Amino acid sequence: MARRLPPLNALKAFETAARHLSFTKAAEEMFVTQAAISHQIKALEDHLGLKLFMRKNRSLLLTEEGQSFFLDIKEIFLQLHEATEKLLARGAKGSLTVSLQPSFAIQWLVPRLSLFSEEHSDIDVRIKAVDSDEGSLTDDVDVAIYYGRGNWRNLHADKLHTEYLLPVCSPLLLNGSKPLKDVTDLRHHTLLHDGSRQAWKDWFVSQGFKNFNVNQGPIFSHTAMVLQAAIHGQGVALAHNVMARPDINSGRLIVPFHHVLLSKDSHYLVCRENQTELGKIVAFRQWMAKQVELDQQDFAEQHFNNATPD
Repeated sequence: MARRLPPLNALKAFETAARHLSFTKAAEEMFVTQAAISHQIKALEDHLGLKLFMRKNRSLLLTEEGQSFFLDIKEIFLQLHEATEKLLARGAKGSLTVSLQPSFAIQWLVPRLSLFSEEHSDIDVRIKAVDSDEGSLTDDVDVAIYYGRGNWRNLHADKLHTEYLLPVCSPLLLNGSKPLKDVTDLRHHTLLHDGSRQAWKDWFVSQGFKNFNVNQGPIFSHTAMVLQAAIHGQGVALAHNVMARPDINSGRLIVPFHHVLLSKDSHYLVCRENQTELGKIVAFRQWMAKQVELDQQDFAEQHFNNATPD
């Protein structure tokens, strides 16, 4: 019966210790304790039935068998390293499929994609719009943008923006038949709701305003639709600052008063835990972080110094 191969961890501990001729340096390289290295070496020696190291004058030396074994397996570990680097290099190119909700794609990601393509022409980005996330990535998706608290099982999540809810409307409402000058003027305007009426309820409570009827106005399934309704003067929307920013910057929307609500949820860039260092995913994560940082510097304190947590 063939002898079972020794565990890879024990072989790696031996290769590292033999290369340094030091259990201490091997432990530092492998981010474990010296005792753990000693345990792995002892287990390997017991498995092989051979002594691999000997101590002499406080120095660590290889036995004849240990020296022969080291010369053989160090080439194997070098080949493993080269094969891994080659595979990761391939992972830095090719297609990258991004799954996200249509509104975030339309309002934020798509207008910036050409910048990513300029920096990474060897990565072909594919956008997959989905109405909701399931908390897990399908086989055809590399990364996704989820909205929530960042606690999805078996996924690595990078928080993007700090997000706020703020009222936005068309400039036309400032000078209409019932000008929107103060929060109390909202009584005379239609409220536009993103997904549910809860956000407006929380906003009024956080600002200390009571007796406002939030049970009026249409509810939209997508943020982009709410913003379009506001742009066309159909009412006042409570929008996420990140999503509304392009329309605020262009003047299509204005912020009539700066009473804002800090959102507990945010958009997160997620990927599989075991793919955080894959080349093309690293490139996209770093690029997204850079874009968010530019956003935060330019916009974070422009409207929202008095944010109140929801």
